[in-house]
Amino acid sequence: MTRWFAIAPFGAAAVLAAALVLPVGLLLGSACVLALVVAVTAAVHHAEVIAHRVGEPFGTLVLALAITAIEVALIVSVMLAGGPDKATLARDTIYATVMIIANGVVGLCILMGALRHREQSFRIEGMGPAYAALVTLATLVLVMPVFTTSAPGASYSTAQLAFVGASSLLLWCVFVFFQTVRHRDYFLPTASPDDEAVHAALPANVQAWASLGLLLVALVVVVGLAKALSPSIEAGVREAGLPTAVIGIAIALLVLMPETVAAVRAARANRLQTSFNLAVGSGLASIGLTIPFVVLVATWFDIPLVLGLEPKDIVLFALTVAVGTIGVGSGRTNMMQGAVQLLVFAAFLFLALVP
Repeated sequence: MTRWFAIAPFGAAAVLAAALVLPVGLLLGSACVLALVVAVTAAVHHAEVIAHRVGEPFGTLVLALAITAIEVALIVSVMLAGGPDKATLARDTIYATVMIIANGVVGLCILMGALRHREQSFRIEGMGPAYAALVTLATLVLVMPVFTTSAPGASYSTAQLAFVGASSLLLWCVFVFFQTVRHRDYFLPTASPDDEAVHAALPANVQAWASLGLLLVALVVVVGLAKALSPSIEAGVREAGLPTAVIGIAIALLVLMPETVAAVRAARANRLQTSFNLAVGSGLASIGLTIPFVVLVATWFDIPLVLGLEPKDIVLFALTVAVGTIGVGSGRTNMMQGAVQLLVFAAFLFLALVP
């Protein structure tokens, strides 16, 4: 099985190479979807090997950083290729990422964990400040542009963009220091007696470094396949007469697949703290690292950048904040909480398709 996980990223990379030189028809498109699933599975395995070697919360941070870095590259490359037509791509992708993480991933983890363990607990001391940081960044980036007056429409002026980009990066750096140095114990999961990872031997350094390299290969393949499939997705969206925001949702769903699978597996193993570390950490990294690069590229190449949300999306985001705040404040989860968050996520998807 270990050998399969070592070979899988390169097999998926071969499919990606074919998609880059050949037209993506029905047969090759199906192969790309299968290769995407294989790459995601391999990425989750290698991320878990690294996490077991370095311990929490460094393991989840590695996966969040790797995926976010490649997500940034994907958004920037599409922005440069699309020009003014992609002015809302960064907004749509970041908003979709926040909603997928805060409602979809967290709700699914809570529900799956509750179905198996009835109730689960997590550290409020860590999740409270982390969630507050996520809400603050999301509000500054996605909501405030609607209410500012220095630039027309739902956009920031150049000075405002510089402030938001620098603030996002700075707050993310403070969070990483808070999570990994000053208060690392706030993010450590409680060991479960039925968790196999607790009793398994630590991987050797060579195995951990090999997994890191294979993880990066798998993640590059995931994003490459997502980009190879994106023309088909965009064509399908246009033919179906769906809003362009659906493209950003599709990109976010594809990129977040490895983290979602890893988070759900951790929740089922009664390590909900690890699931939350992945979810909230990914949300913070998605904004804190993506926005500075997007702002830099948009300013340097004079590409229009629309960050402000539509009114219905602001309402859904406010509902997400309210529901999440109630959940974070309890320190314990149950299936009802997971069901509520999944309903908000379903509403987000439905209203994106039927605005």
